[in-house]
Amino acid sequence: MEFDTGVAQPLDRDSTVYIAGHRGLVGSAIWRCFERAGFRNLTGMSSAELDLRDRSSVSAFMAETRPDAVVLAAARVGGIGANNTYPVDFLSDNLQIQVNVLDAAVAVQVPRLLFLGSSCIYPKHAAQPIKEEYLLTGHLEPTNDAYAIAKIAGILQVQAVRRQYGLSWISAMPTNLYGRGDNFSAQSSHVLPALIRRYSEALRDGGAEVTNWGSGRPLREFLHVDDMAEACLHLLDHYDGSGHVNVGTGSDLSIAEVAALVAEAVGYHGQTRWDASKPDGTARKLLDVTLLRSLGWQPRIDLAAGIADTVSWYREHESTARGVS
Repeated sequence: MEFDTGVAQPLDRDSTVYIAGHRGLVGSAIWRCFERAGFRNLTGMSSAELDLRDRSSVSAFMAETRPDAVVLAAARVGGIGANNTYPVDFLSDNLQIQVNVLDAAVAVQVPRLLFLGSSCIYPKHAAQPIKEEYLLTGHLEPTNDAYAIAKIAGILQVQAVRRQYGLSWISAMPTNLYGRGDNFSAQSSHVLPALIRRYSEALRDGGAEVTNWGSGRPLREFLHVDDMAEACLHLLDHYDGSGHVNVGTGSDLSIAEVAALVAEAVGYHGQTRWDASKPDGTARKLLDVTLLRSLGWQPRIDLAAGIADTVSWYREHESTARGVS
């Protein structure tokens, strides 16, 4: 599978930029990044103000706002347990959000758009590290296939818009993200915030041991959300290709090693046990980031430092963090 990899013109900092999902983990980081970069006309709507599943409301908002650029960071997201338990919700909600926003953006001919997907789009048994060209070459991981299918549909819609309308829209596929403002729900969070909450509560309650899901052996790659936001701006400023771009660090470690880093950052010194009756998910998922690095971008935040910063934020906001209160 071959795609063009054209060069973009940097976004005008006076452009009107709509960040869909600007209060979520990724969207809020993108908002902060764009503010630091000097953008003066950012716009966002909370889910209470604009339900992106409501097609007519989204169309009306886009027609009124007529943004110069859109970053589609809004999505229904969750960890392996939530994805496995509520596949209909993850498929339906994400398809509605994506189709409504993308169709409305086409209707007003938004010239620049960035769609954010997920590394779960790739086949369960893809060769490692995973290249962009491996999309649609094998079966998906069953525990999150519904979410993955929705994101794959978004990628294909962006490519179709480029072909049919000639608009400079692009897609980025981030690896596992974490950082300030994450969802720390005991039922629906991703692995790293779940570990932070679990070890923090064990320390607070004097627990002698912590039990984590799975075997601890799967290998995962983690990217701080502030690095992800910087990558998004870099792509909008420098990339105009039809193919999606992997966004990651290019290195991974086991879930057990991640748990050890979290325990150290939290200050927990009890025992860690693993519940092998719970699903592990894909054995390894490491992105090939050759294309992204060729465009002149690489991450800055070390994982241990990023985890320590996230733990510090969680302690300061534990009573109000998403998924906790």
